[in-house]
This record gives sequence, C-alpha cells and structure tokens, in this order.
Amino acid sequence: MKTRRKIGSVILTILLFVVAFVTVVPFIWMLLSSFAPNSEIVKVAGGLFPAPSTVGNYVGIQQKFDFLRLFANSLFIATVKTVIVIYTSAALGFVFAKMRFRGRNLLFGVVMSTMMVPWAVTIIPQYEMMTQFGWLDTYTSLIVPSLISAFGIFMFRQSISVIPDELIEAAKLDGASDTRIFHRIILPMSHNTIAALAIFTFLWNWEDYLWPFLMITDEKKQLLAVGLKLFNGQYGTDYGGLFAATSLAIVPVIIIYLIFQKQFIAGVAAGSGK
Repeated sequence: MKTRRKIGSVILTILLFVVAFVTVVPFIWMLLSSFAPNSEIVKVAGGLFPAPSTVGNYVGIQQKFDFLRLFANSLFIATVKTVIVIYTSAALGFVFAKMRFRGRNLLFGVVMSTMMVPWAVTIIPQYEMMTQFGWLDTYTSLIVPSLISAFGIFMFRQSISVIPDELIEAAKLDGASDTRIFHRIILPMSHNTIAALAIFTFLWNWEDYLWPFLMITDEKKQLLAVGLKLFNGQYGTDYGGLFAATSLAIVPVIIIYLIFQKQFIAGVAAGSGK
C-alpha cells in the first residue's frame, strides 16, 4: 500500500513539473524576445528561443509610446478600484454575515444572482448610462461601475461567518458601535480574505481591456492594456517593443502575488466554505 502511494506521489509530482514547464516556457520566450530585435524574433530558420542582444526595445517603448504614463494610469485605476472593492465587500459581507434583518437571505440571493449574468450583457446599458451622466473619457466611468463586487461580498460573508458571535456581543457590551466593531475587529481578522480579494481584483482591473477601450478616448488617460495595441502598426507589428511592454506589465501582478501568497491561499480557503 505504501509503495503504491509513493508511486502515485512520484507520478503526480512529474505531472506537476510538466504542467509547470509548459506554463512557464511561453513567459521565458517572451522575456528573451523582449531583448531581441524584430528580425531575430520573426526569423523562420532560427531556434526556439531568439538570441537576446539589445535593450533597445525597453528604451523605445518609452520614446515611442510613453509607456510610463500608461503604466501609471493603470496602476492608479487598479489600485483605487481594488481598495474600494475590498472595503465595500467587507462592509456588506459583515452585514450579511452578522446582522439579522427581514429579507436578509433574499437580498443576499439577489446579490449572488448578479454573478450569473454575463458581463457582456450589461455593456450597452452601462455605456448608455455613462453617456447620460456625461462621464465618457473620465476615470469616473471606470471606477463607479465597479464599486460593488458580488464575488467579494460572497468571500467576506463566508469568512466573517466563522467569527464567533460572542466576540461581537462582548464588544457591544463594552459600548462599541457596529462601525467600531467592523473596523477594529472584523477587518483585522479578515486579512487573509483581504489579500485574496486584492489579488483577484487587482489582476482583473490591471488586465481589463474592453471597458477602458470604450470609455477612454484621450491617449494621455488611456490604460496600459489598451495602450499595448499601439504596437500593432498598419504595415507590421513591433514585436520586440510589445514583448518588452508586456514583460514590464506583468511585474506588478507578480510582486503582489509573491507578497500575499500565503494570505491568498488561506483567504481562498476561508472564502470557499463556512
């Protein structure tokens, strides 16, 4: 029996290494290509990996496309939206988890039902609303529709539900208000869920393309995901510059995940069940 388990463990480990290799190789190829000229990247008779020989691609993305401005715009929007979503999700999760009122379960069911509606279905109504409000070509049109996250509310409700009610009752006996309980007890005890939702939300907003493309027309306000299409010219594509910009674009996501890796795993586990 032990021998079978060891064999199964070895096979599983090998499969995981194969999957990891297949996943990582495209990123390695992209990184090496970001240091290669276009002639080396598109060469038919070349090897699997282009030979890196220049840093001109990284210099050119700033000179030709103002990469730092696009990067800063995306970083600002993704950070602001992540902070807002975490706070609103935590607050509403606290309400649904610990407060008792008529229709609570029904209201929570309505919130959850919004996750079943494909986002593409809401594009036209949201676009019409932004037009009526006069928010086109402003960051308000990017931030306001994302103030509430049903997924975030679900995660926080599940994790906050396991916090003992006796702890909250003791705080109320000491004269603490619901607001004080939320900020002093609930949020500190939800750091794993905060980390998990922060990674999800930041990643989704950092990679968002369609909505910023529809809302923002000023190139100085545009986000990085949309700005990457500038590398596709009428008669060709600057592959070296595109790979260089893409390599830099994934750096913030990798840094955030490495910092919050343990909390991310614990937060997903806490938000997956009661």
